[in-house]
Amino acid sequence: MSQYYRPVARFGEVPTPQSFPLAGGLCWFDTVAVHERGGGVHAIPAGEVPDDVLGNLTCARPPVAGVAMTDPRIMGILNVTPDSFSDGGQFDAPERALDHALAMQNEGADIIDVGGESTRPGAAEVPIAEEIARTAPIIAAIRARSDVPISIDTRKAQVATAALEAGATLINDVAAFTFDPKLADVAAKAKVPVCLMHAKGTPETMQNDPSYEDVLLDVYDFLSSRVDAVVASGVPRDQVVVDPGIGFGKTLEHNLSLLRGIAMFHGLGCPILLGASRKRFIGTIGGGKDASDRVSGSVAIALFAARRGVQILRVHDIFATKQALDLEWAIGGAAMT
Repeated sequence: MSQYYRPVARFGEVPTPQSFPLAGGLCWFDTVAVHERGGGVHAIPAGEVPDDVLGNLTCARPPVAGVAMTDPRIMGILNVTPDSFSDGGQFDAPERALDHALAMQNEGADIIDVGGESTRPGAAEVPIAEEIARTAPIIAAIRARSDVPISIDTRKAQVATAALEAGATLINDVAAFTFDPKLADVAAKAKVPVCLMHAKGTPETMQNDPSYEDVLLDVYDFLSSRVDAVVASGVPRDQVVVDPGIGFGKTLEHNLSLLRGIAMFHGLGCPILLGASRKRFIGTIGGGKDASDRVSGSVAIALFAARRGVQILRVHDIFATKQALDLEWAIGGAAMT
Protein backbone atom coordinates (compact mmCIF):
# COMPACT_ATOMS: atom_id res chain seq x y z
CA MET A 1 0.00 0.00 0.00
CA SER A 2 1.41 3.39 -1.01
CA GLN A 3 2.27 5.72 1.84
CA TYR A 4 2.45 9.50 1.71
CA TYR A 5 4.11 11.63 4.38
CA ARG A 6 2.69 14.96 5.49
CA PRO A 7 4.79 16.89 8.01
CA VAL A 8 2.69 18.47 10.74
CA ALA A 9 4.22 21.91 10.33
CA ARG A 10 4.63 24.33 13.21
CA PHE A 11 5.76 27.94 13.36
CA GLY A 12 6.16 30.55 16.05
CA GLU A 13 7.12 28.14 18.83
CA VAL A 14 10.45 26.88 20.14
CA PRO A 15 11.30 23.65 18.24
CA THR A 16 11.39 20.44 20.26
CA PRO A 17 14.57 18.35 20.55
CA GLN A 18 12.96 15.80 18.20
CA SER A 19 12.13 18.34 15.49
CA PHE A 20 13.45 18.86 11.97
CA PRO A 21 13.47 22.05 9.86
CA LEU A 22 10.86 22.09 7.11
CA ALA A 23 12.49 22.69 3.71
CA GLY A 24 15.31 24.60 5.37
CA GLY A 25 13.05 27.42 6.60
CA LEU A 26 11.76 28.60 9.95
CA CYS A 27 8.85 26.15 10.01
CA TRP A 28 9.57 22.81 11.67
CA PHE A 29 7.98 19.47 12.46
CA ASP A 30 8.44 16.63 14.92
CA THR A 31 5.40 14.61 13.83
CA VAL A 32 4.40 13.30 10.41
CA ALA A 33 0.94 12.21 9.30
CA VAL A 34 1.13 9.08 7.17
CA HIS A 35 -1.63 8.83 4.54
CA GLU A 36 -2.47 5.50 2.92
CA ARG A 37 -4.80 4.96 0.02
CA GLY A 38 -7.89 3.39 1.50
CA GLY A 39 -6.12 3.01 4.82
CA GLY A 40 -6.72 6.28 6.62
CA VAL A 41 -4.17 8.50 8.36
CA HIS A 42 -1.95 7.91 11.37
CA ALA A 43 0.84 9.88 13.03
CA ILE A 44 4.46 8.85 13.57
CA PRO A 45 7.49 10.65 15.04
CA ALA A 46 9.42 12.51 12.36
CA GLY A 47 12.51 10.44 13.09
CA GLU A 48 10.72 7.32 11.83
CA VAL A 49 10.20 8.71 8.31
CA PRO A 50 12.28 6.92 5.63
CA ASP A 51 15.60 8.67 5.03
CA ASP A 52 14.92 9.60 1.41
CA VAL A 53 11.57 11.17 2.28
CA LEU A 54 13.00 12.93 5.31
CA GLY A 55 15.75 14.36 3.11
CA ASN A 56 13.17 15.84 0.74
CA LEU A 57 11.14 17.26 3.63
CA THR A 58 14.07 18.93 5.36
CA CYS A 59 16.61 20.04 2.74
CA ALA A 60 16.90 23.74 1.97
CA ARG A 61 15.60 24.76 -1.45
CA PRO A 62 18.06 26.65 -3.68
CA PRO A 63 17.07 30.06 -5.05
CA VAL A 64 14.58 30.16 -7.93
CA ALA A 65 15.21 32.83 -10.58
CA GLY A 66 17.58 34.47 -8.11
CA VAL A 67 14.94 34.58 -5.34
CA ALA A 68 15.87 32.88 -2.05
CA MET A 69 13.43 30.24 -0.84
CA THR A 70 14.23 30.62 2.86
CA ASP A 71 11.14 32.76 3.61
CA PRO A 72 7.74 33.12 1.93
CA ARG A 73 8.04 35.03 -1.35
CA ILE A 74 5.34 36.94 -3.19
CA MET A 75 4.57 36.46 -6.88
CA GLY A 76 2.51 39.38 -8.19
CA ILE A 77 -0.14 38.60 -10.79
CA LEU A 78 -0.14 40.65 -13.99
CA ASN A 79 -2.88 39.49 -16.36
CA VAL A 80 -2.61 41.30 -19.68
CA THR A 81 -5.91 39.80 -20.78
CA PRO A 82 -9.41 41.14 -21.42
CA ASP A 83 -11.18 38.30 -19.57
CA SER A 84 -9.31 37.05 -16.48
CA PHE A 85 -11.68 36.33 -13.61
CA SER A 86 -10.46 39.06 -11.23
CA ASP A 87 -8.71 41.77 -13.20
CA GLY A 88 -9.57 41.09 -16.83
CA GLY A 89 -9.25 44.22 -18.93
CA GLN A 90 -7.61 46.29 -16.20
CA PHE A 91 -4.05 45.89 -17.47
CA ASP A 92 -4.37 44.97 -21.15
CA ALA A 93 -3.13 48.44 -22.15
CA PRO A 94 0.72 48.43 -22.14
CA GLU A 95 1.11 51.63 -20.09
CA ARG A 96 -1.24 50.41 -17.35
CA ALA A 97 0.42 46.99 -17.32
CA LEU A 98 3.89 48.48 -16.90
CA ASP A 99 2.76 50.85 -14.19
CA HIS A 100 1.07 48.03 -12.32
CA ALA A 101 4.12 45.76 -12.57
CA LEU A 102 6.40 48.45 -11.17
CA ALA A 103 3.89 49.28 -8.45
CA MET A 104 3.72 45.62 -7.41
CA GLN A 105 7.51 45.48 -7.20
CA ASN A 106 7.54 48.61 -5.05
CA GLU A 107 4.93 47.06 -2.75
CA GLY A 108 7.11 44.00 -2.24
CA ALA A 109 6.54 41.51 -5.04
CA ASP A 110 9.57 39.26 -5.48
CA ILE A 111 8.45 37.94 -8.89
CA ILE A 112 6.05 39.34 -11.50
CA ASP A 113 3.95 36.67 -13.25
CA VAL A 114 2.77 37.81 -16.69
CA GLY A 115 -0.09 35.96 -18.35
CA GLY A 116 -1.71 36.56 -21.72
CA GLU A 117 -4.30 33.78 -21.73
CA SER A 118 -7.10 33.56 -19.19
CA THR A 119 -7.35 30.16 -17.54
CA ARG A 120 -10.53 30.91 -15.60
CA PRO A 121 -13.22 28.20 -15.82
CA GLY A 122 -14.77 28.22 -19.28
CA ALA A 123 -12.05 30.34 -20.89
CA ALA A 124 -11.23 29.60 -24.53
CA GLU A 125 -7.73 29.01 -25.85
CA VAL A 126 -5.93 32.11 -27.18
CA PRO A 127 -4.03 31.85 -30.50
CA ILE A 128 -0.25 31.76 -30.10
CA ALA A 129 0.41 34.96 -32.05
CA GLU A 130 -2.11 36.87 -29.98
CA GLU A 131 -0.71 35.56 -26.70
CA ILE A 132 2.81 36.58 -27.76
CA ALA A 133 1.59 40.02 -28.76
CA ARG A 134 0.02 40.47 -25.35
CA THR A 135 2.95 39.27 -23.26
CA ALA A 136 6.33 39.78 -24.93
CA PRO A 137 6.16 43.59 -25.25
CA ILE A 138 5.15 44.14 -21.62
CA ILE A 139 7.89 41.76 -20.43
CA ALA A 140 10.42 43.72 -22.47
CA ALA A 141 9.08 46.99 -21.05
CA ILE A 142 9.34 45.73 -17.47
CA ARG A 143 12.84 44.43 -18.10
CA ALA A 144 13.91 47.80 -19.48
CA ARG A 145 12.88 49.42 -16.19
CA SER A 146 13.62 46.73 -13.62
CA ASP A 147 15.67 43.64 -12.86
CA VAL A 148 12.75 41.98 -11.03
CA PRO A 149 12.40 38.27 -11.89
CA ILE A 150 9.61 37.79 -14.43
CA SER A 151 7.57 34.65 -14.91
CA ILE A 152 5.70 33.88 -18.12
CA ASP A 153 2.40 32.15 -17.39
CA THR A 154 1.83 30.03 -20.49
CA ARG A 155 1.16 26.51 -21.75
CA LYS A 156 2.89 27.06 -25.10
CA ALA A 157 6.51 26.71 -26.19
CA GLN A 158 6.44 29.53 -28.75
CA VAL A 159 4.96 31.96 -26.23
CA ALA A 160 7.57 30.97 -23.65
CA THR A 161 10.38 31.38 -26.17
CA ALA A 162 9.26 34.90 -27.06
CA ALA A 163 8.89 35.76 -23.38
CA LEU A 164 12.36 34.50 -22.51
CA GLU A 165 13.84 36.51 -25.39
CA ALA A 166 12.04 39.56 -23.99
CA GLY A 167 13.52 39.04 -20.52
CA ALA A 168 11.42 36.48 -18.62
CA THR A 169 13.32 34.26 -16.19
CA LEU A 170 10.81 31.55 -15.23
CA ILE A 171 8.14 29.48 -17.00
CA ASN A 172 4.88 28.89 -15.11
CA ASP A 173 2.61 26.34 -16.80
CA VAL A 174 -0.88 25.56 -15.52
CA ALA A 175 -0.78 22.33 -17.56
CA ALA A 176 2.52 21.09 -16.05
CA PHE A 177 4.08 20.83 -19.52
CA THR A 178 1.44 18.39 -20.80
CA PHE A 179 -0.27 20.80 -23.23
CA ASP A 180 2.78 21.45 -25.42
CA PRO A 181 5.48 18.73 -25.35
CA LYS A 182 8.07 21.19 -26.70
CA LEU A 183 7.85 23.44 -23.64
CA ALA A 184 10.13 21.31 -21.48
CA ASP A 185 12.86 21.47 -24.13
CA VAL A 186 12.54 25.26 -24.23
CA ALA A 187 13.04 25.43 -20.47
CA ALA A 188 15.95 23.01 -20.47
CA LYS A 189 17.79 24.79 -23.28
CA ALA A 190 17.22 28.21 -21.71
CA LYS A 191 18.26 26.89 -18.27
CA VAL A 192 15.37 28.60 -16.52
CA PRO A 193 13.31 27.34 -13.58
CA VAL A 194 9.79 26.06 -14.12
CA CYS A 195 6.56 25.79 -12.18
CA LEU A 196 4.35 22.76 -12.74
CA MET A 197 0.69 23.08 -11.78
CA HIS A 198 -1.97 20.42 -11.51
CA ALA A 199 -5.17 20.97 -13.47
CA LYS A 200 -7.86 18.44 -14.26
CA GLY A 201 -8.86 18.97 -17.88
CA THR A 202 -8.61 22.27 -19.74
CA PRO A 203 -9.98 25.66 -18.68
CA GLU A 204 -12.97 25.05 -20.97
CA THR A 205 -13.95 21.80 -19.21
CA MET A 206 -12.16 21.61 -15.85
CA GLN A 207 -15.15 22.52 -13.67
CA ASN A 208 -17.51 20.02 -15.30
CA ASP A 209 -18.05 17.82 -12.24
CA PRO A 210 -14.39 17.07 -11.33
CA SER A 211 -13.85 13.92 -9.26
CA TYR A 212 -10.90 12.14 -7.62
CA GLU A 213 -10.25 8.95 -5.73
CA ASP A 214 -8.36 11.03 -3.15
CA VAL A 215 -7.65 14.56 -4.31
CA LEU A 216 -4.59 15.14 -2.12
CA LEU A 217 -2.90 11.88 -3.08
CA ASP A 218 -3.97 12.04 -6.72
CA VAL A 219 -2.55 15.55 -7.14
CA TYR A 220 0.65 14.51 -5.35
CA ASP A 221 1.12 11.54 -7.69
CA PHE A 222 0.48 13.69 -10.76
CA LEU A 223 3.01 16.32 -9.71
CA SER A 224 5.55 13.66 -8.79
CA SER A 225 5.29 12.15 -12.28
CA ARG A 226 5.52 15.57 -13.95
CA VAL A 227 8.59 16.54 -11.92
CA ASP A 228 10.26 13.31 -13.06
CA ALA A 229 9.28 14.05 -16.68
CA VAL A 230 10.73 17.56 -16.82
CA VAL A 231 13.86 16.45 -15.00
CA ALA A 232 14.29 13.76 -17.66
CA SER A 233 14.01 16.56 -20.24
CA GLY A 234 16.99 18.33 -18.70
CA VAL A 235 15.53 20.74 -16.13
CA PRO A 236 17.43 20.39 -12.82
CA ARG A 237 15.17 19.09 -10.07
CA ASP A 238 16.18 21.91 -7.75
CA GLN A 239 14.79 24.37 -10.31
CA VAL A 240 11.31 22.84 -10.40
CA VAL A 241 8.46 24.43 -8.44
CA VAL A 242 5.15 22.60 -7.85
CA ASP A 243 1.63 24.02 -7.54
CA PRO A 244 -1.41 21.92 -6.51
CA GLY A 245 -3.68 24.08 -8.69
CA ILE A 246 -6.34 25.41 -6.36
CA GLY A 247 -9.55 25.93 -8.34
CA PHE A 248 -8.36 24.13 -11.47
CA GLY A 249 -10.71 21.19 -11.80
CA LYS A 250 -11.59 21.18 -8.10
CA THR A 251 -14.71 21.62 -6.03
CA LEU A 252 -14.78 23.65 -2.84
CA GLU A 253 -14.09 20.50 -0.79
CA HIS A 254 -11.22 19.53 -3.09
CA ASN A 255 -9.67 22.97 -2.56
CA LEU A 256 -10.00 22.67 1.21
CA SER A 257 -8.47 19.18 1.23
CA LEU A 258 -5.47 20.42 -0.75
CA LEU A 259 -4.98 23.38 1.57
CA ARG A 260 -5.23 21.21 4.70
CA GLY A 261 -2.66 18.82 3.25
CA ILE A 262 -0.41 21.33 1.47
CA ALA A 263 2.65 20.42 3.55
CA MET A 264 2.65 16.95 1.95
CA PHE A 265 4.02 18.47 -1.26
CA HIS A 266 7.31 19.23 0.49
CA GLY A 267 7.92 15.51 0.03
CA LEU A 268 8.62 16.18 -3.64
CA GLY A 269 11.76 18.08 -2.62
CA CYS A 270 10.70 21.18 -4.58
CA PRO A 271 9.51 24.65 -3.60
CA ILE A 272 5.72 24.94 -3.42
CA LEU A 273 3.72 27.69 -5.10
CA LEU A 274 0.15 28.40 -4.02
CA GLY A 275 -2.26 30.43 -6.13
CA ALA A 276 -5.53 30.85 -4.26
CA SER A 277 -5.83 34.62 -4.45
CA ARG A 278 -9.40 35.98 -4.81
CA LYS A 279 -10.76 32.62 -6.00
CA ARG A 280 -14.45 31.86 -5.88
CA PHE A 281 -14.38 29.43 -2.97
CA ILE A 282 -13.12 32.25 -0.73
CA GLY A 283 -16.32 34.17 -1.41
CA THR A 284 -18.42 31.04 -1.01
CA ILE A 285 -17.09 30.47 2.48
CA GLY A 286 -16.40 33.98 3.70
CA GLY A 287 -18.59 36.20 1.56
CA GLY A 288 -17.55 38.46 -1.28
CA LYS A 289 -19.49 38.19 -4.50
CA ASP A 290 -16.93 40.22 -6.43
CA ALA A 291 -13.32 39.06 -6.64
CA SER A 292 -12.11 42.39 -5.24
CA ASP A 293 -14.09 41.67 -2.04
CA ARG A 294 -11.99 38.58 -1.27
CA VAL A 295 -8.75 40.25 -0.19
CA SER A 296 -9.01 39.40 3.51
CA GLY A 297 -9.79 35.77 2.79
CA SER A 298 -6.90 35.60 0.34
CA VAL A 299 -4.50 36.97 2.96
CA ALA A 300 -5.79 34.44 5.50
CA ILE A 301 -4.99 31.60 3.10
CA ALA A 302 -1.56 33.06 2.38
CA LEU A 303 -0.72 33.12 6.09
CA PHE A 304 -2.05 29.58 6.54
CA ALA A 305 0.18 28.38 3.70
CA ALA A 306 3.24 30.29 4.89
CA ARG A 307 2.96 28.64 8.31
CA ARG A 308 3.19 25.31 6.50
CA GLY A 309 6.35 26.23 4.66
CA VAL A 310 4.93 27.24 1.27
CA GLN A 311 7.66 29.25 -0.42
CA ILE A 312 5.83 31.22 -3.16
CA LEU A 313 2.45 32.90 -2.82
CA ARG A 314 0.89 34.02 -6.11
CA VAL A 315 -1.39 36.93 -5.24
CA HIS A 316 -3.19 39.99 -6.58
CA ASP A 317 -2.91 42.10 -3.42
CA ILE A 318 0.79 42.60 -2.78
CA PHE A 319 0.77 45.17 0.02
CA ALA A 320 -1.88 43.43 2.11
CA THR A 321 -0.16 40.07 1.78
CA LYS A 322 3.32 41.38 2.50
CA GLN A 323 2.15 43.37 5.50
CA ALA A 324 0.53 40.27 7.02
CA LEU A 325 3.59 38.12 6.30
CA ASP A 326 6.00 40.70 7.72
CA LEU A 327 4.02 40.86 10.97
CA GLU A 328 3.65 37.09 11.19
CA TRP A 329 7.37 36.52 10.62
CA ALA A 330 8.38 39.29 13.04
CA ILE A 331 6.26 37.79 15.79
CA GLY A 332 6.65 34.09 15.05
CA GLY A 333 10.31 34.19 14.03
CA ALA A 334 11.24 36.07 17.18
CA ALA A 335 9.39 33.49 19.27
CA MET A 336 11.66 30.77 17.93
CA THR A 337 14.95 32.40 18.97
